[in-house]
Order: sequence, then C-alpha cells, then structure tokens
Amino acid sequence: MDFESLDAYLLDGMPPKGEVVRRLLQNRPHEQAAAAFYEGLERLGARTPDLALIALRLVLAGVKADDATVTRARDFIARVHAGDPAARDEYRGLVRSPE
Repeated sequence: MDFESLDAYLLDGMPPKGEVVRRLLQNRPHEQAAAAFYEGLERLGARTPDLALIALRLVLAGVKADDATVTRARDFIARVHAGDPAARDEYRGLVRSPE
C-alpha cells in the first residue's frame, strides 16, 4: 500500500485530511486488523482524529499500535512540525513495513 499521502498529511499537513481519508477509503487493504479503523473513517470522514490515523498507519505497516507506540509516533510527528530534521527519519524507521 502507498502511504505517501497519509505520511505527508501527518508530517507536513498536506494534502488536507479529507483528501487523505478519501484516498484511504478508495484503496482499502484487506488487512483484518485495520477493519475497525476503516469503519471509523467511513463514519467520521475528515473528523477522524489524527491519533486514529497514526494508529492505522502503524497497523498497516505491521507495527503493533499500542499506546506506547502511537505516543512515540505522535512525538516524532510533533518534532517534525517543530523543525527537528532527525525526527522525520525516526518516524520513517518506526513505520517501515517489515521486509
């Protein structure tokens, strides 16, 4: 799955969340662990919380989306927004799909 628009939204704020949700729903994977997230996306659309998008991103990468990991990803994203160049690489390392 192509995560480019989701990562771009989380890290850079573009494209708009509504567009990201539309793309996610249009290209829905058959990943059972993501089913509840997609139900939420359908119901909430652009009102989907960013934490839910972060957790979905982790699940789709095969990473356990427990509280600690979601918080870690959120912290990397906040550091990217604050201008920390190393945080982008740390985020990418966390969400890298297992080979």
